[in-house]
Amino acid sequence: MAPWRQKGSDIIEKWWFAAAWGTLLKWIVLGSGVGVLAGTASAFFLKSLDYVTGVRMANPWLLFLLPLGGALVSYLYSKYGGSSSKGNNLILEQIQTDSEAVPLRMAPLVLFGTLVTHLFGGSAGREGTAVQMGGSLAEWFGRMLRVKPVDRRILLICGISGGFGSIFGTPLAGTVFGLEVLAIGLISHEALIPAFVASFVGNLTAASFWGITHVHYPIGEIPALTMPVLLKVVLASVLFGLTSTLFSELTHALKRSYTRLFRNPVLKSAVGGVVVIVLVYVLGTRDYLGLGLPLIESSFTGEVTPFAFLGKLVFTSLTLGAGFQGGEVTPLFAIGATLGHALAEMLQLYAPFLAGLGFIAVFCGAANTPVACFLMGIELFGGEGAVYFFIACLVSYLFSGHSGIYTSQQIGISKSRFRAFPQGTTLGTARQPKKKKDGTL
Repeated sequence: MAPWRQKGSDIIEKWWFAAAWGTLLKWIVLGSGVGVLAGTASAFFLKSLDYVTGVRMANPWLLFLLPLGGALVSYLYSKYGGSSSKGNNLILEQIQTDSEAVPLRMAPLVLFGTLVTHLFGGSAGREGTAVQMGGSLAEWFGRMLRVKPVDRRILLICGISGGFGSIFGTPLAGTVFGLEVLAIGLISHEALIPAFVASFVGNLTAASFWGITHVHYPIGEIPALTMPVLLKVVLASVLFGLTSTLFSELTHALKRSYTRLFRNPVLKSAVGGVVVIVLVYVLGTRDYLGLGLPLIESSFTGEVTPFAFLGKLVFTSLTLGAGFQGGEVTPLFAIGATLGHALAEMLQLYAPFLAGLGFIAVFCGAANTPVACFLMGIELFGGEGAVYFFIACLVSYLFSGHSGIYTSQQIGISKSRFRAFPQGTTLGTARQPKKKKDGTL
């Protein structure tokens, strides 16, 4: 090689090496900033959630204020929320299209709304709150630093990962969830390092600095890898995927029905609260209120009724369908764990093992994030059952179809070669009926 060419190659290599270090340091700083904000917000939320749950358990009469609480939250959202009412879908849309900012007021609104939901007995989760707080704080952080539009998009992904990783204590799952949830079948690798930094620092901030501890459930003995066991796991995973579809579609259908029947969002939430109260007294149980953590614990260490998964599914769909705030993920954990426990006797498998598979697989089917849920299984239950975790997530993901809890999630790659989607199709638009050439449906 000519000397001048060798010198030019050396300069390019040194420039690339310096640029790589600069990019790494930049995203360590920015990702850490988002992680600290998301982890702190998650810690405050988790401590507050424990407090209001304790208050509700000690004062059963608070359930009767559920309609009033829902009406108050809906009024605040209609009066001051603006685009914040879109929830997680707003953050996904901004990452995909960069059409408008995620308002900072989303964080206090969703925090207050979720705490009210749990104080009065609504069946909801916590992931939606953490993701929305993380996304809105990441947006504010980026505006303060005046980052470029391309970096703003990555910061929003960091907000999702930081919120998810810190709320569940699963930094690896949080990393991949922020990358995988944007589009079915695609992972945004450009944000891999920033998302990991945000999720890792977020979890570290919540756990080490604020003293948050996360419950880990015993999955017990992992069965030997044999053909009969594999077939049973696949069968159970098909049911996990179908259950996730039932949850997603029922929740969306109830949202449409409530909105069609009650144009006023305040009245809609009030009526939804009344429906939940009536159902509590019809069934004679409060087991399906709140996060569902007692149901999850019983699935691993005790006994649950065979149709507990259906009760939690219906209560959560009714709560979220009426406009109450909160997430879907922890209730999905409860639905999956109780379903797995219910299937154990029929399939002759160890109940905690099948509960663990259901725990991650039902959520996987509803969120369409198989890699993130697989990693969550390893982080929560250990690596010994990794093969089973992977099979359960893949099968549930496939059998959940083109359905999910996030209507703004794009269909990057179709799950079936027999059904194609135009570029940019979301789960929400895929559900809409197609128009004929004359303009009719």
